[in-house]
Amino acid sequence: MTAMATQLQSTPSSAVTCYHCDNLVPPESRFFVEVGSKQEQVCCIGCEVVAMSIIGNGLSDYYRLRNRIPQRPDEDADSLETMYKVFDDPDMQRSFVRVLQGDVHEASLMLDGIRCGACTWLIEQQLQRLAGVCFVVVNTTARRAIVQWDNAAIQMSDVLRAISDVGYRVYPFEPHRRETLIQQARKQALRRVVIAGVGMMQVMMYAVPTYFANGDMTPDIEQLMRLASLALTLPVMFYSAQPFFAGAWRELRVRRLGMDTPVALGLGAAFLASLWATLCQQGLVYFDSITMFVFLLLMGRYWESQVRNRASAQIDAISRRLPALCIRLPAFPDRTRIEETSALSLKANDFALIKPGDTVPADGVIVDGASEIAEALLTGESLPMSKKIGDPVSAGAVNLTNPLILRVERAGPDTTISTIVRLCDRAAGEKPQLAQLADRIAGWFVYGLLILAALVGAIWMVLAPDRVLMIVTALLIVSCPCALSLATPTALAAATGTLARRGLLITRGHALESLARATHVVFDKTGTLTEGKMGLIEIIPLGTQSPEECLAIARALQHGSQHPTAHAICAGQEDGRILYDVAKLRTVAGQGIEGIVNGRRYRIGSTAFVAAHQGKSQLNRPTTAPDDATCVLLGEADRCLAWFLLTDSLRPGAANLVSSLLRRGKQVAILSGDSDQPVRAIARRMGISQFHANMAPEQKLAHVQLLQRNGAIVVVVGDGINDGPVLATADLSVALADGTELAQIHADVVLMSDNFAPLLTGFVLAQKTMRIVVQNLSWAFFYNLTAIPLAAFGFVTPWVAAIGMSASSLLVILNALRLAEYRTVASKSSGRMPAILETA
Repeated sequence: MTAMATQLQSTPSSAVTCYHCDNLVPPESRFFVEVGSKQEQVCCIGCEVVAMSIIGNGLSDYYRLRNRIPQRPDEDADSLETMYKVFDDPDMQRSFVRVLQGDVHEASLMLDGIRCGACTWLIEQQLQRLAGVCFVVVNTTARRAIVQWDNAAIQMSDVLRAISDVGYRVYPFEPHRRETLIQQARKQALRRVVIAGVGMMQVMMYAVPTYFANGDMTPDIEQLMRLASLALTLPVMFYSAQPFFAGAWRELRVRRLGMDTPVALGLGAAFLASLWATLCQQGLVYFDSITMFVFLLLMGRYWESQVRNRASAQIDAISRRLPALCIRLPAFPDRTRIEETSALSLKANDFALIKPGDTVPADGVIVDGASEIAEALLTGESLPMSKKIGDPVSAGAVNLTNPLILRVERAGPDTTISTIVRLCDRAAGEKPQLAQLADRIAGWFVYGLLILAALVGAIWMVLAPDRVLMIVTALLIVSCPCALSLATPTALAAATGTLARRGLLITRGHALESLARATHVVFDKTGTLTEGKMGLIEIIPLGTQSPEECLAIARALQHGSQHPTAHAICAGQEDGRILYDVAKLRTVAGQGIEGIVNGRRYRIGSTAFVAAHQGKSQLNRPTTAPDDATCVLLGEADRCLAWFLLTDSLRPGAANLVSSLLRRGKQVAILSGDSDQPVRAIARRMGISQFHANMAPEQKLAHVQLLQRNGAIVVVVGDGINDGPVLATADLSVALADGTELAQIHADVVLMSDNFAPLLTGFVLAQKTMRIVVQNLSWAFFYNLTAIPLAAFGFVTPWVAAIGMSASSLLVILNALRLAEYRTVASKSSGRMPAILETA
């Protein structure tokens, strides 16, 4: 079959969806692919290229089969196998598969049908049994899986087939398609809730008269009521309640009981008994309890899914930031030749034109232009950032004002955005010890519950056989460990989403727990507490000139210099303008700069350089200069004009973070490879009493290990430069956004902002999260310990059990949602960092 792309001039309808990705086609799109004799429209050139590759390789069945992935592996096996083979094609894998070392590949997959930890466990166990699978983690919150495999041993199709074999739908990860799947799942869940709710109300209309009749209703009318209730319960049982039975069947297949098993047993037993009583016209029926229980449980799970979607919304928004198209300059610096291409096709050292309003398509460096860049989605910084030639820009940022030309460094799956999404998926798939303990307890709890239900049923069979079914059903329903299983993951998901919006990314599952329990916080100095670049802190005039006039002369002399001190002195100039003209400019390497400004000869630089201009051997350093300050002198032949005091600037929020940690009882220390004097000065400025200078990486490592042997829980904050060993050893490692890529990949937490305020929020929110987790677990245990005896002794009817179980789950979810409303607000006092406020 021949495939060719054409760009037609017809105006597409706004309701047309892309043939490849199913998204709505923009009105201005003119991209088509030829399938047989028919023209199919696609939304962008990226989809056009991929579709052409699929069709051109004879794999057009992919489009016929992709929305027909069967729920069971025995359905349409040949068609399913054909579709799986499509994903072995490298062109098809380009958007969701990343090649690691050698033949090891990593894919991001979307999963449809997972609802709880039992689903996660089942998929992970199924994949780990495959020879060639190196790593797998399933994110229940985002319904996403990260899988690494040896492509020489197995293929992508083997991974997809293994997941489908246990009854789940699997798709390659596409942010826009995932949003469509979430919306479809939400609508289906809402339909189930509505049908269960309508069925419950209608059944109650027939059940209430029989209760009030108190035996006075004639048998034929009572039988008519039962038959009507049965008819209304059937759609509730066979449609609304279907997920519970499907989940229980999966649990039984792998011999691991979960929350769906007692629910399915309770529903099934109550329905079969009611059906038998209706057909035999004797005994009790529980159609009202069945429909009410299904409705309440579905409502609880619907709200749970909404919490999960809300928690993962920030990461989903980040993953959708990469544009589909970009403008490439193939012959730069020739700007007349431009071509519109897919962002995925960009490579290192390509040049891209970014117009105002466009999204940056790749990580790179600005080589032409200056503009305001909005990076709020990545860093949590609400204000735009000024960017100029030489400044790095991350994919996903939005260009606001002027056109820019970007030299690409990393594109596609190697961008910062893609790395962030993978790290956050990994974090959501990992569980802290508290969550693992809750899952183990919930698993054993189900086994114990089934044994208890059998014993209680046997006892009541002797005492009152007519009440056995009601009591056992109520016991199974009221004690379902939904609240116990939801207690930890909902709180962690809500907190993780909140911190992501603030610019603090949790990339390991234990991070929040470790942040809350930390006793020691260790900082590197250069590039961590400080920005790693010089900053002007004070001007000390020595003559009659004002500090402003001295600064203008200094900037005129050093304008255009690449020396760090010149950058510090010239920083803050509006539009790079200088007030004075300079003549006969001369730079003396390692000494300073000399030039004529307004007819007078000046020198700026070291004290020896200026002193030599005055015929002196040396000039004294100002007594008020801090120990860590670099002193730059400005002078003429007959006099000195001013001292410029420069230091390595503190990172924004560093002082506030340290003081807040000290107030909270944390031990704070600096471990630095710098000399003693600047380290001592920084420690004094920040109120840190524990500091160590001239430390090699192995000495930092030994110090942290000594703290850990003494029972400390150590958080290490570093930029990754020479900090790799100590970051790896720490109980929790925090890497900075402008640190090395290696540090960010292996860190437990990544601070995306250059401000420390989000990290302080992380410490405070982690403690609040652990308190809410403890509250949720305490409530779950208290509820079950109270409800189970009441149900076993016959004081709880099935419909009351349904209300109790659903209410307990909803209470846990609402308590966790308080973390999603957690906020920080700026203090009204000038010069102060944002204050941390906790919601009630």
